[in-house]
Amino acid sequence: MRARAPILIAAALASTAAAADPPPAQPRPPDTEIQELVGAISADRIQRSVYVLASFKTRHTLSDPLPSGDGIGGAASWIRAEFERASKEAGGRLKVELDSFDQPPAPPRIMQQVAITNIVATLPGTDPDSGRTLVVSGHYDSMPTSVLDAASAAPGADDDASGTAAVLELARVMAHYRFPATIVFLAVAGEEQGLHGSTHWAQAAREREAEIEAMLDNDIIGSSRSAGGVIDRGTVRLFAQGVPPSATLDDGLVAQIRAGGENDTPPRELARAIRDIAGLYVPSIKVRVIYRSDRYLRGGDHLPFLERGYPAVRFTEPAEDFRRQHQDVREEKGVQYGDTPDHVDFAYTADVARVNAAALAVLARAPAPPSEVQIEAARLENDTTLRWAPGAEAYLAGHRVVWRETTAPFWEHSLDVAKGVNRVTIPGVSKDNVVFGVESFDAAGHASPAVFPAARRTL
Repeated sequence: MRARAPILIAAALASTAAAADPPPAQPRPPDTEIQELVGAISADRIQRSVYVLASFKTRHTLSDPLPSGDGIGGAASWIRAEFERASKEAGGRLKVELDSFDQPPAPPRIMQQVAITNIVATLPGTDPDSGRTLVVSGHYDSMPTSVLDAASAAPGADDDASGTAAVLELARVMAHYRFPATIVFLAVAGEEQGLHGSTHWAQAAREREAEIEAMLDNDIIGSSRSAGGVIDRGTVRLFAQGVPPSATLDDGLVAQIRAGGENDTPPRELARAIRDIAGLYVPSIKVRVIYRSDRYLRGGDHLPFLERGYPAVRFTEPAEDFRRQHQDVREEKGVQYGDTPDHVDFAYTADVARVNAAALAVLARAPAPPSEVQIEAARLENDTTLRWAPGAEAYLAGHRVVWRETTAPFWEHSLDVAKGVNRVTIPGVSKDNVVFGVESFDAAGHASPAVFPAARRTL
């Protein structure tokens, strides 16, 4: 746990901070309403959702599109009905829509034009002046061994009825609560054919300049048992991209990398925040942050969001059993293959959903991350001065300066600064030796992800 100094009551433009290692402070108690929300996540309801989704013969993107059929159309119809029922039970607070489009051929995974439908449930934020949005997703399509086989059984219980069931459960529970930021619950299709559903939705979000502060993808979160039989119910992997794998980087990112901030991209700051939140609200499960965008040879629906500049991360179970993924349901030499619901650990899936619920709730109640965060680099000195733009939210209580050794993965120290103070000096802590960030927080302690400071060459 990072050491934290108390809030400073200081002048508006300057402050002298505590020593390099502030004395430990008692952590702020958890939000009781978020504890209640997290506790309302039901493993039984998740189990029902997984079994219903797996009961369709296949949810292959190219399968039967009819809402009354046993293919992807029937699954989409059921998911929409579940979102609508959740909205009705919460007084109509969810706006449920279909995001349908015609996907042209995309060999070798789509050989003819196909209609793809995303089901979108939006919980509007209560802050009328904010366009802040959080997104949580799972993909509801499935596939057997052959990516073009739209006829064989493909129950897709773990990949990814588990993620879709978690998103449905999050919508059912969170629709009863209020948050300043908007939360979008997203069930996408076309993932197995090349992330087409999420790409379409993310691109539309970018074109309308949606302010997406965080995107949480849940893909293969249903099993606690590895292929070797080892059971781990206490870990979930969280993949977080560092430097984007692009040929051309913008000037801001190049400057950040040169300043040693390659591990402080927005996705990694988001992952750090989720890890801290999970430790407070779901201590039974460890969020294992992985410093890469995804597993080798695989990819998920967070990638289109990353490609469009949005902070996005992926949740996945601790050790996958590949006999349960992308396999025809069969038995060979006494070994069972196929992604069937009897191999899903529903209590574990519910815990991963609880991590999502806590993260979404805290981030949606926290103020927006600070903007124009800068570290003064205009003179040689052994102190560090940071500054940032004033936050606009009425519920903003202050900002938190965090820092860690350059070799440390997570924040080690922090200093709270009262609202109205937008410049702070930390004596005896050299910017040459550590990594800094700045968070925003409200009176209840809900904090945003940190923002890495850009170098300011003038005073």
